[in-house]
Amino acid sequence: MKKSLALLVAGAFAVVTFSAVAAPQPLDGDNTGQLRPAGTVSASGASSLDDLEAKLAEKAQKEGAKGFVVESASGNNKMFGTATIYK
Repeated sequence: MKKSLALLVAGAFAVVTFSAVAAPQPLDGDNTGQLRPAGTVSASGASSLDDLEAKLAEKAQKEGAKGFVVESASGNNKMFGTATIYK
């Protein structure tokens, strides 16, 4: 029983760790390291800046980006914005 629980916990930890590594990270526009620009993504309908950043991160992940820089954000009740993705 203890072995099964240990394997279950180890498996869950591995999934959480992999998910955190796979998600693209917001980057500082002046310090992108060795990553190169690979396009842009846009999102709309966000309720806050955090929600907008999450939507842009999701789209960047779908494009295979390792990071992104938010270039614009605007709106009152429904925010919209764009980001440059880096690979």
